[in-house]
Amino acid sequence: MNPITTRLNVDNLLLQALREDISDEDVTTNAVMRTYKKGEAQLICKEDGIIAGMDIFRRVFELLDENIQVETCVCDGDEVKKGEVLAKVVGDIRVILSGERTALNYLQRMSGIATYTRSVANLLKGSHTRLLDTRKTTPNMRIFEKYAVRVGGGHNHRYNLSDGVLIKDNHIGAAGGVRQAVEMARAYAPFVRKIEIEVENLEMFREALDAGADIIMLDNMPPDMMKTAVAMAKGRAETECSGNMTRENIEQIRDIGVDYVSSGALTHSAPILDVSLKNLHPIE
Repeated sequence: MNPITTRLNVDNLLLQALREDISDEDVTTNAVMRTYKKGEAQLICKEDGIIAGMDIFRRVFELLDENIQVETCVCDGDEVKKGEVLAKVVGDIRVILSGERTALNYLQRMSGIATYTRSVANLLKGSHTRLLDTRKTTPNMRIFEKYAVRVGGGHNHRYNLSDGVLIKDNHIGAAGGVRQAVEMARAYAPFVRKIEIEVENLEMFREALDAGADIIMLDNMPPDMMKTAVAMAKGRAETECSGNMTRENIEQIRDIGVDYVSSGALTHSAPILDVSLKNLHPIE
């Protein structure tokens, strides 16, 4: 991650996580390690996958002690194998013990998302359809999870509600219809914003197209209906399909010709990648 972004947007979240785990003291560590002693531990991969979050792993320890050293052997986006040593952590044993769980939580979660995303992105190779994430992220983890999607080969949809116009079914209901919603968004949003709208059938699609929507999301449409919609668009609007898109079924849309496919599963259903901090021992 960019160091400026880290200081502005990440450090505070990491500190909150550390405070959640250490409200007063690490009583176990303080019981077995009363004074400073320099030590070393290895970060070991316990299953094959894609690594993501090495800078976050390092930063957790640095926030506890600026003198800690995390010597990494891999970079974000690298394929890693079971048994591989990913990094070495050197410094105050108390800091290593106290920061271990929080650092691993971030690394495991982010690497799991990157691994799952890579497996889904590989299924779309050879098509022009781009894989997108969604806002279905863990609270206070969005910056980490969306970064992990990019590491895995996916692309980010809008970051938050301020980032773009996406008119969904309840917005359409509130506005009184598809055309009204698009026209109201066009009148309100800055001219640099694209207008995207979610539709559920071809009648809504035609109305969105005629209203001048820039991107039309095909929500839970069957493949044959999607094909018809893509043919109707013909350069007038970009198309995105969504609705329970997972690794198990995403191949069915790869040759339909949609510009984008969004998958909430990239962030809400990816299992963690198992990594562990092992072999801690005193040195010098």
